[in-house]
Amino acid sequence: MGKYKLRSLLTFVCTNQLNQMMRLLSLANPPVWCFPQPFILANLNETNQQPQANIAELVPILIILLLIATVVALVTQRLRVPYVTGLVLAGLPITELFSRRIGLDPSLVLNLFLPILIFEAGINTDVSRLRSTFKPIALLAGPGAILSSGIIAVLLKFGLGLAWIPALLIGVILANTDTVSMIAVFKEIPVPSRLSTIVEGETLFNDAAALVSFNLILTVYSTGSLTILEGIQQLLFVAVGGSIVGLVLGYLSIPVFIRLHDPLSSLLLTVAVALGTFQIGQSLGVSGAVAVVVAGLIFGNIGLSRSTSASERIALLSFWDYASFAVNTFIFLLIGVEINPVTFWRTLPAVLLAVLAYQIARVLTVYPLLAGVRLFDRPIPFRWQHVLFLGNIKGSLSMALALSLPTTLPGREQLIALVFGAVLISLVGQGVSLPWFVRRLQLSQFSDSRQQVEELQAQLIASKAAQDELDSLLKKGVLPKSVYEEIRAAYQVRVAGAEKALRNLYNRRPGQLVEGDRSKLDAIRRRLLLAEKGALNEAIRQRILSEGIVQGRIKTIDEQLMKLEDD
Repeated sequence: MGKYKLRSLLTFVCTNQLNQMMRLLSLANPPVWCFPQPFILANLNETNQQPQANIAELVPILIILLLIATVVALVTQRLRVPYVTGLVLAGLPITELFSRRIGLDPSLVLNLFLPILIFEAGINTDVSRLRSTFKPIALLAGPGAILSSGIIAVLLKFGLGLAWIPALLIGVILANTDTVSMIAVFKEIPVPSRLSTIVEGETLFNDAAALVSFNLILTVYSTGSLTILEGIQQLLFVAVGGSIVGLVLGYLSIPVFIRLHDPLSSLLLTVAVALGTFQIGQSLGVSGAVAVVVAGLIFGNIGLSRSTSASERIALLSFWDYASFAVNTFIFLLIGVEINPVTFWRTLPAVLLAVLAYQIARVLTVYPLLAGVRLFDRPIPFRWQHVLFLGNIKGSLSMALALSLPTTLPGREQLIALVFGAVLISLVGQGVSLPWFVRRLQLSQFSDSRQQVEELQAQLIASKAAQDELDSLLKKGVLPKSVYEEIRAAYQVRVAGAEKALRNLYNRRPGQLVEGDRSKLDAIRRRLLLAEKGALNEAIRQRILSEGIVQGRIKTIDEQLMKLEDD
């Protein structure tokens, strides 16, 4: 039965990916299952439709792309070059290998690929860590994105002589960041977890902000006017409405998920939630991207924690990890296919000005805004700000939005070439230099004692998780009591040994602790203080304690949190 389930799971994954790639490569009409899209996707690219290619013609193309991606993976590992950068470079010369035109379909990217990427990021994001870094994330993804878009628009308006509407559209497109390259670097080079959370959180909400801003500008272009008050009202409507849709659908899916004990059924449900939430949000005129973000956070932090089987959780997370990897692979490979080297060379001066514009905007956004964080939150170290500046890499959403520009927009083809060129320079130039730059900054140094602590913690966490699974198996009647006690005792020996060693390490005098060890202890203390603060707030909410008395204790906890080192 286990082999049948595994075989069925692989069949489901491969079939699903094959179908989506067929849609991508054929440049066919958007899928018929899409709901009406009155808000974000109302003004997508209206290109001439091509007839659906024969499946027999598309299969060889798909095989070639998969083989190219495999070779790129091997070469980039050998040369220590970012995988996505290698994919883009590999895509540049392969257009002539195919008998038909292939490339990115913006409606497919926005309707299918974007929800997959956002949902995968959401279910892997820890809400407690997101909450602890929410203030700098909100600054960068909210006012930061708007300010950056405006600066880029002004520079391109006067530098290239663009009209205001095209300049603002390009400003929004180039202000968006794609952190796939940065996250790949963070997996190889250790960085503080707070910095990693800020990077992931910014891109999680930045995509939604870019889609909303892009549509507002298109509304101005199509209607001819939009007052500031109307713009703010529409912005709040789509953002708050998207959050409500995500909350409702996320919480409604959890009871169903808990009752599903079949991994295949659980996978189907999560796919339906990710894609369905986006489409329902769009059909209601709110932000589908915001809805998927919220639904993913709820599902990952509440739904998965209530799952009774560790194997089901592993299967689900592995599937979404694979789905995200496959989507990014084809997106970045086809980004290279979309870019015409001849056109890129002809527009190089304008492209370099656009790159300079978004880098200037990033400088004027990151450093001033994060300098002000120290007024109401833990300060962001200056070296971290350098990473956030250089990590301003463009990607798939920027190209999809460029392809979505209305066909009636003056100079549309030149604007698309401008964005494509900027994305290419960003992915190649910044993508290649980013790993070297992060290493030079030496953001996180692992001492021998800190490595020892983390190894012991890994042993402790793994052993306790195994004991929890044993308890579940005993409760279900899968294991006899005698076998359960024997296995649990073996794990308990490992738990006791790890706890004793950790106790000896943490009981050393403060003067004996090196920087990395003190940071690790501060991370633990921060989690404990946040738990205290959460319990007190819950007591106030339930009217167990009076607010006047508790606020003093909460203020003390906040002061203690501000004094702790960054983890």
